[in-house]
Amino acid sequence: MKRQPSIDIVRGIVMIIMALDHVRDLMHVDSITQSPTDLATTSPLLFFTRWITHLCAPIFVFLAGTSVYLSLQNKNNITEKRALLIKRGFWLIFLEFTIVNFGLFFDIGFHTLLFEVIAAIGFGFIILGLLLKISSKTLGVIGLVIIVFHNLLPLIPFAENSIIKAVLAPFFSPIVIPFSGRAFVMGYPPIPWLAIMLVGFATGKFFALETEKRKKLFIKIGLNALVLFAIIRFVNIYGDPALWTSQKDSVFTFLSFMNVTKYPPSLLFCLVTLGIMFLLLAFAEQFQNGIKKVTLVYGKTPLFYFVVHFYIIHILTLIMLLAQGFNWSQFEFASGTFGRPKNLESGLPLWAIYLIWISVVTILYKPCQWFGKYKAENQHWWLKYI
Repeated sequence: MKRQPSIDIVRGIVMIIMALDHVRDLMHVDSITQSPTDLATTSPLLFFTRWITHLCAPIFVFLAGTSVYLSLQNKNNITEKRALLIKRGFWLIFLEFTIVNFGLFFDIGFHTLLFEVIAAIGFGFIILGLLLKISSKTLGVIGLVIIVFHNLLPLIPFAENSIIKAVLAPFFSPIVIPFSGRAFVMGYPPIPWLAIMLVGFATGKFFALETEKRKKLFIKIGLNALVLFAIIRFVNIYGDPALWTSQKDSVFTFLSFMNVTKYPPSLLFCLVTLGIMFLLLAFAEQFQNGIKKVTLVYGKTPLFYFVVHFYIIHILTLIMLLAQGFNWSQFEFASGTFGRPKNLESGLPLWAIYLIWISVVTILYKPCQWFGKYKAENQHWWLKYI
């Protein structure tokens, strides 16, 4: 099965959006002290700036699963694919705790080990590699069951200090584990994200359909997911641990309605983000040529883009701090604040965040274009891992 442009286009869109979230995380004036989804302190624009980036991780993980399925159809060698997936999975976990973590914190002491999306994909690749002989339909059903029901786990009355709870918790919910003056932070609990990958893997077979049939199917799936999201969210009983409430006005009530939980990804979070993804996949190849050209560049080099963009954003963060009058001795790298002093105001307003985001994406265009071309023209073994 040949490479699907719609996958690369949609992946490219979310890679572009992703950079906005990371620029905001590192450089926004309030990012250290306030949550952009806290309705008591946020603004509609700041909330939207964060909410739109909710699309990135689930789509990234879902399409990683889909790409595995398509690659398997091309090679049709389960043993070879399993070995590659498992090795790539361990490589991604290693990459997360070294190159990616350092790019995020610039902390040479690695006081915070953060398990996020790259490690979650690595974990997913390992498990998927072990399960490749199971039919894609069965894997998809397993993924859907986890997505629908994993929010019930906190309701199971485990004893507070039970071994079962201690073992399961890091796999299903965020947790911080201190050790030797450091902290392991499970930001992306791997089981719910594995579920998204499994559903993505099962969806790969739909790309064998002719274009119009696939488009109609994806529109149907996307709209049904969004309608189901609206119904379940309106009922306000299950689907997300954070129930919506009436706020000071209709705008903030709507924000409350849309304020779904990413850590771990709730059923409602998956419905709304993946519903939008299916609509994007349905129409991706009909986008204007300019949009397709740009997004394909980023979509074909996701890991390269991901790693490099963190370093660019963090270097710009340090330049920002120096320009705001801070000196090197005031930078705090071990505290998890990306170098920014904890008790001193720093950072940029939201309008500047958008300008820097556009600049970062623009800077990355040529390097990604070059790397994409290099990868397409060469068969070096190490390119399979980047």
